[in-house]
Amino acid sequence: MVDDRYGRKSIAISAQLPPVAKWHGVFEDATIADAVLDRLVNNAHRIELKGPSLRPHSSQNKGGDGTTE
Repeated sequence: MVDDRYGRKSIAISAQLPPVAKWHGVFEDATIADAVLDRLVNNAHRIELKGPSLRPHSSQNKGGDGTTE
């Protein structure tokens, strides 16, 4: 998908991953990681948000995914 859209269409990604420099560890295959990250990071407009989460913290929300048990 990334290769098909590269240079022709926009891709918006939102993630709770560490900084881009550490994204290689997310992929199992280093070659795939290099190819995807090259296409995503090259010519990208990155916005890294800092600060506390605006999600309410509750003992009922143990998974952090918005669901309650």
